[in-house]
Amino acid sequence: QVQLVESGGGLVRPGGSLTLSCATSGFSFGFHAMTWYRQAPGKERELVASISSTGGRSMYGDSVKGRFTISRDNIKNTVYLQMNLLKPEDTAVYYCGKGVTTDYLRGFDSWGQGTQVTVSS
Repeated sequence: QVQLVESGGGLVRPGGSLTLSCATSGFSFGFHAMTWYRQAPGKERELVASISSTGGRSMYGDSVKGRFTISRDNIKNTVYLQMNLLKPEDTAVYYCGKGVTTDYLRGFDSWGQGTQVTVSS
């Protein structure tokens, strides 16, 4: 059974940093791309970042480029999202997703329950 469990969310002041983690089980982690999406109240789900199965390639949504970094540990079966220079508009529920294949361009087929990130002074 595929399981994705996000953690690390919370309340942070503008300009601050947070690191999200997504611990996974139930599939061969090293053979699947991974992603982070987010959804703010009243808005559509938005791509934050994706990473290939080996970690050699990644992509970012325009709104987070230069501030967020996605990474993965294929020994710990965990994907991370380092978020710096946080803005109030980064406030959302952040979801971790499992890629269908090694390539993040092929889509995602499983999701975690999400973790809330709130950026506010």
